[in-house]
Amino acid sequence: MVGFGPADVPPSAAVKFVGAGTAACIADLLTFPLDTAKVRLQIQGEAKGSSATAKKSMKYRGVFGTITTMVRTEGARSLYSGLVAGLQRQMSFASVRIGLYDSVKQFYTRGSDHVGIGSRLLAGGTTGAMAVAVAQPTDVVKVRFQAQARSHGNARRYCSTIDAYKTIAKEEGIRGLWKGTAPNITRNAIVNCTELVTYDFIKDALIRSTPLTDNLPCHFVSAFGAGLCTTVIASPVDVVKTRYMNSAHGQYASVLNCATAMMTKEGPRAFYKGFMPSFLRLGSWNVVMFVTYEQLKRALMAANHSGSALF
Repeated sequence: MVGFGPADVPPSAAVKFVGAGTAACIADLLTFPLDTAKVRLQIQGEAKGSSATAKKSMKYRGVFGTITTMVRTEGARSLYSGLVAGLQRQMSFASVRIGLYDSVKQFYTRGSDHVGIGSRLLAGGTTGAMAVAVAQPTDVVKVRFQAQARSHGNARRYCSTIDAYKTIAKEEGIRGLWKGTAPNITRNAIVNCTELVTYDFIKDALIRSTPLTDNLPCHFVSAFGAGLCTTVIASPVDVVKTRYMNSAHGQYASVLNCATAMMTKEGPRAFYKGFMPSFLRLGSWNVVMFVTYEQLKRALMAANHSGSALF
């Protein structure tokens, strides 16, 4: 299971909470350019009148083409635009959705050793929704920073992370910081269920049915499989979430209006814009995060057992 190491005494909720947030920040540091490329591809074409016009004016093409264009026109630092908000998001977001997953799962199973698919899905959906409730403003600011171009002639919307929080609250009200909460809850409930439950199942299956034990190769394969499944299932909701969060005040009447506009103007393929960077990012992010998370749990438990009563 996600939260249990090889030791017969499982790590505490505090160990999982701290470990998950730290591991997610490390994963974000390594994969943030892919996430930025994904956002740029997802918002591309939203302001165009027709699909034919949009195709002619495409600025970004493909994952590495997007990264190359950004570096050439905006500088390498543009790939890490919004990193501060991204790390704030991961420390609060991943700590809740991943770190508390096992505790919530045990709550739903009433401590039973048998954990069915229903309990796993319910736990994943619960912690995913809880995480959004805590971290939504950091997600809005991260997306806004990633979406703004830094090329000459383009005025930047925000000059710093603090300025972004203040400006959004001032111009759009406090509700502006919680823009896109509904699609984000939907997206993260789906992501959390798919990501954690898939990782959980693959890891259990590998330990039961193959020579692999609860070790690094097992964690690697489980995390990669979880990243692939999550990208396929969550991409449409992720694109709508990104478009709606980044939209100007009044651009879309609602989340449903945003999705309808995408379908009408750009067709169904719009819902899978940025799929490749999403997969590269989620796949690599899952591998780094879960492998780091498993190792951090072991390190924190070892420190705790050696006399440090922090957890």
